Amino acid sequence: MDIRLRYILIALGIIAVIVVVATLLLPRKVRLGLYVVLILIAGGAWAYVTLSRDFLPSSYAIEPAISGLQQPTFGAAPPDGSGRLFVTGKLGVVQVVKDGEVLERPLLDISDRVAWEGGEQGLLSLAFHPDFQENGFFYLYYTARPDNRTVLSRFQISADDPDFAPAEGEAVLLDIPQLATHHNGGHLAFGPDGYLYLGVGDGGDENWPSTAQDAGNILGSLLRLDVNDSGGDPPYQIPPDNPYAGDTEARPEIWASGLRQPWRFDFDPVSGDLYIADVGAQKREEINYQPAGQGAGANYGWMYYEGTSQFLEDRDVPSEPELTFPVVEYDHLALGGCSITGGYVYRGQALPDLAGKYIYGDFCSGFVWSLEMDGDKAKIDRLLRAENIRLASFAKDGDGELYLVDLGGGSLHKLVAN
Repeated sequence: MDIRLRYILIALGIIAVIVVVATLLLPRKVRLGLYVVLILIAGGAWAYVTLSRDFLPSSYAIEPAISGLQQPTFGAAPPDGSGRLFVTGKLGVVQVVKDGEVLERPLLDISDRVAWEGGEQGLLSLAFHPDFQENGFFYLYYTARPDNRTVLSRFQISADDPDFAPAEGEAVLLDIPQLATHHNGGHLAFGPDGYLYLGVGDGGDENWPSTAQDAGNILGSLLRLDVNDSGGDPPYQIPPDNPYAGDTEARPEIWASGLRQPWRFDFDPVSGDLYIADVGAQKREEINYQPAGQGAGANYGWMYYEGTSQFLEDRDVPSEPELTFPVVEYDHLALGGCSITGGYVYRGQALPDLAGKYIYGDFCSGFVWSLEMDGDKAKIDRLLRAENIRLASFAKDGDGELYLVDLGGGSLHKLVAN
């Protein structure tokens, strides 16, 4: 049910109870005065809800852009000026969008090795090597058959065909045992430092108390890897300034911890600032923020906290200076949301009012917001509500323009001025 309608019905129910009680217990003149007050209150409440930003015309809208996709989970433009989009699909196929059309042959098909039956499983994201134009390397993160582990792999574009990558060329970099078919994480991105970052979930509800507070476990964390030298064992290097580099009791790949399900994160391509959208549990969704060059060893609080609310009250919680709290959080009941969908800092040209703002949404409610940092404070604006779209992700084309990825509809919708 729409959250606005829910509030209206609750208010009407309360008014009805008051009217019944007043009719039975109060004198006629008092009842008439009370009825007038209730009518004014009900009218004011209706006007407030009706004239809220959900009903007023928005400055932004979405328009259908690309259809015919196979349960898309993510989309990105290769940094080669080709104008193409590569779109990952839940079932294990990477499709190519060229000149606004989906090519019949996919870039890559690894559906034979991808586990997708779980709600949060499948082929989850893609990242391009900073030297993609020279080496053709790109990286995928997916859940694998037969045991539902998650895999970070490298593939390479064919030397003969820029719209094709052979599946047999897979080079597995990291193989992560998982505890459940959800909370697997999902995002890959190269940071401004040239290292590859990977968000890994905490392994699922069955794993409470969470692995996110165990530095000896790779789950529930943001990893940072040097993939430029992939000939060793493991086939990546640990950046020397990783917070646990050289620590024999911790996983040296970990850059930050205390995350539940960091489904999407983004580095601002101009400032280098980091935004992590972490999916909540029972009540709250959150966004964590780190200015450029900061965040090594940060602990974002899960499972001690969900947002800024203590989650497990019977456990010893570290003192607050040891934890990094979100700059944005929202409550499920207040907004009808259930799962935050992180996006990008907008650096396109078509929507100048959004320049430098982080765009994100919610999978259940369809709301889309912008976030702008002012020092350590976040300024939020609700942009629109995408009705009937299962907002699994955002995509960004080569010009920096943003699209909403509709998992259920198999399509991309472009964010435009209204």
